[in-house]
Amino acid sequence: MPGERPRWVLHVQAQFWRVLMGIGMMLHKLARPRPPHPAFYKDIDATVSPLKGKFKLNFYVPKDYKKQKKLKGNKRYPVVVNFHGGGFVLGTAKDDARWCGVVVEQVGAVVVSVDYRLAPELPFPTAVEDGADAILYLAQHADELMLDPDRFAVSGFSSGGNMSFTVPLCLQGELFDRTPSGARIIDGRAGNVPDAVVEPPPAAFLSPDTPNSSRLPLVRQKSRLDRIAMLRQTGASSLSLISSYKDNSTNGAVSVMTEGSNAIVKIRGIVSFYPPTDYTQTRAQRRATCTRADQQLPAVFTELFDDSYLQPPSLDLAHPWLSPGVAPKRMLEALPDDIVLFCCEWDMLLAEGERFRDRLQKDLGKRVHYHCVPGVPHGVS
Repeated sequence: MPGERPRWVLHVQAQFWRVLMGIGMMLHKLARPRPPHPAFYKDIDATVSPLKGKFKLNFYVPKDYKKQKKLKGNKRYPVVVNFHGGGFVLGTAKDDARWCGVVVEQVGAVVVSVDYRLAPELPFPTAVEDGADAILYLAQHADELMLDPDRFAVSGFSSGGNMSFTVPLCLQGELFDRTPSGARIIDGRAGNVPDAVVEPPPAAFLSPDTPNSSRLPLVRQKSRLDRIAMLRQTGASSLSLISSYKDNSTNGAVSVMTEGSNAIVKIRGIVSFYPPTDYTQTRAQRRATCTRADQQLPAVFTELFDDSYLQPPSLDLAHPWLSPGVAPKRMLEALPDDIVLFCCEWDMLLAEGERFRDRLQKDLGKRVHYHCVPGVPHGVS
């Protein structure tokens, strides 16, 4: 069938574009003002995802951070956890170094940029799970890192903007609202969890015209267990030890705590730049909403992003960890009340961003500070 790409082709294409993007970012960083370097790094273990491994946190800190650490005083810094863009396939945590530097300088916060694991090597929902792990790690190590657990915020660009919403949704422990047999647990944590996927016949394909088309055969790697089935059977995820709740006594912050530990953080706000929020919309539907067709992201990228991240092809595209714009109201209510949303005028994601803005603002009463940057396409603001 035209348009199909074997899995190995996606890996080759991803590596090719990563090399080119790395060269481009190297040149971009030569422009002034020069972006800051991270003050230090932490390599942390993936505990939320059943697909184990490590990923890196980059720390950007205020000028007095090292001095305060030597003094071993009581000073604690607010924290912004940032997720980079790149369609869940490209990019690194250093791409947003200038943004991190500005936040450090103007807010006096510690900014932690997350080098989450990428698709196609590790498709949905690994990036979101790694984002949740980053926040849990910072909660558990807040004292030694001099972080103020009462003043956390999340930010992100493009796919990272999606994560700025989906990571807090993930921290609601949404995977654990069913018993091992699949029966729904009614306890207020509700979520839209797809059932474990049964491997279809090898001849089964998804049409390129269907809403969640990836143009890939519906064939699973037998070595890769279905992660939801694994979590239900083993509980091998720290999400089973997480509780997340809206604390209306603290100006609409979201509190996240872990069992058996005093680790708790309050996520007080979200800053999201041109995020994809509704994957139930096809790329054709998204492109049809853009006022400048010549300014859209090339299909070579959007197809690579979707084919790599949206796996398996039978994935429920309304899953809250993927499409926060259509997530259940009860889950969105538990997001922080203060949200800053930037969209771009010539972006195919503008329409869904504004629909999400309206839902958050009008239906849920969130304090949404919205800005549409005129005369720019996606990723240029």
